[in-house]
Amino acid sequence: MRRRQFVAAGLTLACAAPLTASAQDFPDKPIKIYQGFAAGGNADTIARVISAEMSRGLGQPFVVEAQTGAGGTIAATTVARARPDGYTLLLATGGHAVAGALYNKLNYQTVSDFQMISTVTFFPFLLVVRADSPYRSLAELLAAARADARSVSYGSAGIGSTHHLAGELLVKSAKAELLHVPYRGDAAAVTALLGGEVPLIVAPPTAVMANIKAGKLRALATTGAQRWSAMPEVPTVAEQGVAGYDVSSWAGFMAPAGTPRPVVERLRAEALKALQVAAVRARLEDMGGEARGSTPEEMTTMVSAELKRWTAVVNDAHIPRQ
Repeated sequence: MRRRQFVAAGLTLACAAPLTASAQDFPDKPIKIYQGFAAGGNADTIARVISAEMSRGLGQPFVVEAQTGAGGTIAATTVARARPDGYTLLLATGGHAVAGALYNKLNYQTVSDFQMISTVTFFPFLLVVRADSPYRSLAELLAAARADARSVSYGSAGIGSTHHLAGELLVKSAKAELLHVPYRGDAAAVTALLGGEVPLIVAPPTAVMANIKAGKLRALATTGAQRWSAMPEVPTVAEQGVAGYDVSSWAGFMAPAGTPRPVVERLRAEALKALQVAAVRARLEDMGGEARGSTPEEMTTMVSAELKRWTAVVNDAHIPRQ
């Protein structure tokens, strides 16, 4: 019996040894970050800005690769199937939870197939009208929508986008019918707004700030729980009569499930250090974001809650699942 126990213990130690060694030596080669959106876009830029700083502390280069398509699910599939050794990461965005709510068949589980590392930034959306819009506040626009159901439309970057679901959550929370008009991306939605095709769009700050500064567009509200520091004069949706409304998109790092905790903590520590660098924080703020890290557990709780919330919105709005 003792011999069996000794052999079993020896096997356990032998199996654990490679993981312990890999964690101690980590990293000893380049780390790859996948993100699911266009090269040069928000997700790509966030991944590059933060990983460039993390590379200094870890002593290894980071390679950022865009695997576009299907709302970021192609990149997520690649990472979910990768070896859980810390050398393959996902720069996930708020769209990760949206995709989990919207797609019928994914090749991964939105939460359980990933080891969360840390969030890195949060940013609100803006509800934007033309500068000459008759609506001077969100309250006025919602009053018009309630008076004549679906007489007011809003544009978004596409069906099933976080922008779209933020609009549908507004419909549900404000009890006002708004007609959704999908476009192919933020640029198309902004063009439609400027051309008078729709009176309102939901968009990230980076997509509209140039036109706001040029006096062509005007922000009615920010979607976060607090006013956005870059535009403190613009009230939140909640401040304008829609109690409890809070939609902020986010970005954060994930690894495949089963990645050793010491490796996760090493990556997290370097991500948090990067977020304290003034140049990194300034770049994120320029993009409309707020630098904010988390523990793996906090990120897991957040993504789980986001998945639950967006699933309810998709069901309530009868949005066709993809």
